[in-house]
Amino acid sequence: MSLEEYFSTGPDRERPIFEAVMRHLDAVGPVHVEPVSVGIFLKRDRSFAQLRPMRQWVALSFSLPRRVQHPRITRKVQPYHGRYYHVANLRDPDDLDQEICEWLTEAYLNSPS
Repeated sequence: MSLEEYFSTGPDRERPIFEAVMRHLDAVGPVHVEPVSVGIFLKRDRSFAQLRPMRQWVALSFSLPRRVQHPRITRKVQPYHGRYYHVANLRDPDDLDQEICEWLTEAYLNSPS
């Protein structure tokens, strides 16, 4: 599925949030973008983050080698094989603040390349 096909069926808020995430990641390094029916997977060798549309926001999930406890983390952090999976909800591109960008950078840098 292409990005155009993916965005043709989703809520209008999704594309600006995706573009804000990609603007940040473009400065970090190359990212393989894989649109699938449930969302967009962001990968190096493996997935390090996902954007999944929800009713009122886009859920940004990412994997870190440590647990983050912060009000922006909206779901219980899930440990899995020495890594921790976090979710932050983005209602619009402005929700992608410096802190979330730092976590995304950390997720990218700690993902196999």
